[in-house]
Amino acid sequence: MAHFGLENDIHSTLKLDVPISNGPMARWQRKTSSSSSSTLSGLSPGKCGNASISSSKTPGKTPGKSKKYTPSRIGGDRYIPVRNSKQMEVASFLISKGNDPAETALTDNQKTMSTMLNGFNIEDAKILHIGGRPLNAPEGYQSNLKVLYSGQTMTPGSVTKNRYISSTPERVLDAPELCNDFYLNLLDWSSQNLLAVALHNSVYLWDATRGDITLLMTLEREEDHVCSLSWTKEGSYLAVGTSDSNVQLWDVENQKCLRSMRGHSARVCSLSWNDYVLSSGSRLGNIHHHDVRVAEHHIATLSGHTQEVCGLRWSPDGRYLASGGNDNLVCVWPRVQEGGLGNNSQSIRSWSEHQGAVKALAWCSWQPNILASGGGTSDRHIRIWNVNSGSCISSIDTQSQISALAFAPNYKELVSAHGFAHNSVVIWKYPSLSKVIELKGHQDRVLNMAMSPDNSTMATIAADETIRMWKSFEVNPAKKAKERMMKPTSGGLHQSIR
Repeated sequence: MAHFGLENDIHSTLKLDVPISNGPMARWQRKTSSSSSSTLSGLSPGKCGNASISSSKTPGKTPGKSKKYTPSRIGGDRYIPVRNSKQMEVASFLISKGNDPAETALTDNQKTMSTMLNGFNIEDAKILHIGGRPLNAPEGYQSNLKVLYSGQTMTPGSVTKNRYISSTPERVLDAPELCNDFYLNLLDWSSQNLLAVALHNSVYLWDATRGDITLLMTLEREEDHVCSLSWTKEGSYLAVGTSDSNVQLWDVENQKCLRSMRGHSARVCSLSWNDYVLSSGSRLGNIHHHDVRVAEHHIATLSGHTQEVCGLRWSPDGRYLASGGNDNLVCVWPRVQEGGLGNNSQSIRSWSEHQGAVKALAWCSWQPNILASGGGTSDRHIRIWNVNSGSCISSIDTQSQISALAFAPNYKELVSAHGFAHNSVVIWKYPSLSKVIELKGHQDRVLNMAMSPDNSTMATIAADETIRMWKSFEVNPAKKAKERMMKPTSGGLHQSIR
């Protein structure tokens, strides 16, 4: 029964029917007692019934009214902070003049006080201003928030410039009797703005400045044909590789054959210059180096390919020679040493990642250690190589045979020419290899491509027997050049030559 007695005691304790005698005084009781004590304190003892107020002084408060105070202890009235006069002045300004259209800016003193009070300038916090003219941001100010409204005009530096790339060629020239052979290199553009084109057994020169066309040479035998062309760096001499395993050197200005260099036993379908050394690749896979200054021109032979060498490119700094063959290999060879190449006949790099013939090769002009290569129909990949490390930086499947590659330094881009099945020219952003534009105009596969001396125009030649000029890399496309690089003529190659 003891636990029942304990429960009764607990219930009786928790009952609130009677006031709690030992608890804290309620707030209304405290305020009543405080008011009563204040009233009684203002009267003299013994004169409660008919008390008279002294005329010697005026009471400082109304009798019966309690004194207002701010409690400092916890549990009292609300806390009212003390503000100084400067803060009140800023607050008054924000209430009365914050949205006044006539006020366009704060004074220096008000800006300082606004910063002290709010932690930032009130003008910077305005996203939308109603009425009046728009507020201009201070000079040099850049908001972290996205700008929704601005009264300032766009500056030239803030406007994104997207150049216009025409999808149609600027010029189209006829190229009759062009050899439709993927492995040949029948087009090259000199530093003197002369475009060399091989049509069957003849070589023609097109002056891109004046539009004139000149027949440079024709092979003696009708059954022979020109397989490759390559200009010297100065643009005064042209090397010509033929199907009868011969390499000729021509003086363009005098239209004279300076020498004929033999040594290959099959057709010469690739050529590349490095100062006074001319490198030539043959159908049997051999690469010969010729020193054109001496009578004994053959100074070295490189044997790294087992099939036709259809691509040859010296790097811009002359340190490396890149070669591509029908054996799907890409090889990199060392530079020419003093007195010839000597025993430097071993490649320093050899890559076999391509699954098709490698004809397209291009060195990056602003990164000399970067090489781009393109595979044939069974590969279709563009691969970017770092010659120093030997690694493949990136690759992309173009879904089309790659016949030529070239870097465009004006916009840091890469250009590829394609055969089956797209027959197009594609401009890629480097190094992301994102497609900028695909140029379609040829009716058959593109065989070769060459860049103009100013790197603003590329020329492509295709099996449809046309040469198309794509002016896609002008430095300032918004303004027309005072003198156009190419003047229009009445006819194309076919009409002008024959």
